[in-house]
Amino acid sequence: MSTSSWMDFGAGRADTLSGTSSHAPEKRHLRVGFVALSDAAPLVVAKRLELGHEHGLTLELSRESSWAAVRDKLLTGELDAAHSLYGLVYGVQLGIGGPREDMAVLMVLNRNGQAVTVTPSLADAMAQTGSLRDALATLGRTPVFAQTFPTGTHAMFLNYWFAAQGIDPLSEIARIVIPPAHMVAAMEEGGLDGFCCGEPWHAVAQARGLGRTVAVSSDIWPNHPEKVLACRRDFVTRYPKTALALVRTLLSACRWLDLPGHREEAAGWLAEPAWVGAPRDLIAARLLGDFGRLQGRHALLPVSFFDDGTVTYPRLSDGMWFISQYRRWGMTGDDALTSAARIAAQVNQTELYEAAAQAEGVPVASAPVQEVLCDGRRWDESVWGPDGDLRAYVEGFPIRAR
Repeated sequence: MSTSSWMDFGAGRADTLSGTSSHAPEKRHLRVGFVALSDAAPLVVAKRLELGHEHGLTLELSRESSWAAVRDKLLTGELDAAHSLYGLVYGVQLGIGGPREDMAVLMVLNRNGQAVTVTPSLADAMAQTGSLRDALATLGRTPVFAQTFPTGTHAMFLNYWFAAQGIDPLSEIARIVIPPAHMVAAMEEGGLDGFCCGEPWHAVAQARGLGRTVAVSSDIWPNHPEKVLACRRDFVTRYPKTALALVRTLLSACRWLDLPGHREEAAGWLAEPAWVGAPRDLIAARLLGDFGRLQGRHALLPVSFFDDGTVTYPRLSDGMWFISQYRRWGMTGDDALTSAARIAAQVNQTELYEAAAQAEGVPVASAPVQEVLCDGRRWDESVWGPDGDLRAYVEGFPIRAR
């Protein structure tokens, strides 16, 4: 669909969304999945305030037990859309995170807000030795770390974090998959040295004395993309007005979260058993950027949901980063790199987003940005742009799959 067509769809306001309006969504009741995490806040806000009603939508939120459940229910059509790991969408698109299906990223729901937590004994060893490698050696065995989905952000961030410190995550670390809400119980049972997922589970582990947060995800990639609003691509094709209305609804929710006092209010909602079911004070602290007393130097950037529209734009370069890391770790072949720009342009629904943003009066923050990750390597237009060389970028990593 052309940009002008999307703009036409975005022109209608709430008072035109009647059953006979040309702007009315084709499908009015949507079942939207989420996982029990603080960064599901935009969906919870949208539901609690019924922000969809302005755009002719009623949202039914469905709490899912794992990211695999989100994937499966999106593929079967049990969910119309979902709060999703960025990497889940791209993994399914490439056929490496389950059955292959054409997927869509409608918008980014948040940036930052994840972390790495380890056992107290390992945290002490890191402080004493000043070296992650030396600290891990004190275990006398292969370290075991958990993440939440094989192609997800947490898997890629853990790999990047280890490799930046000279540790090969493929050969020196045992990695397992655990749903976010089960991480604390796994730490309590023993046998797990650390985990990477979203909040509030790091705050919960630390409050219970089971773990300590030793890195936040903004240490690894400042202002990185995290959760997205995802659906199958045929949903956008079949229900374009509905997709537009859904993005407008979530943009309103993200903007609401940036207003003074609203994150504290949202923390109370998230604490309810139907949503996250964790202590309100622990949810609120890290929503507001309070990470407790962390050792060392950290890029302590709080989770961001809107920031005048800079958070929510679905940049093609974000999707291309995941493809580059899949190749780095031997999950895809070189063909994925040569097709990365085309794949990202198919998945990330930038025209739809821009139409929704214009209709909501949200600035479109589509300009390229220069990003430097924790190993000092740049991720910018010189790498992923039309004159860049993704293959050279991947081959420049000293630690990668061979």
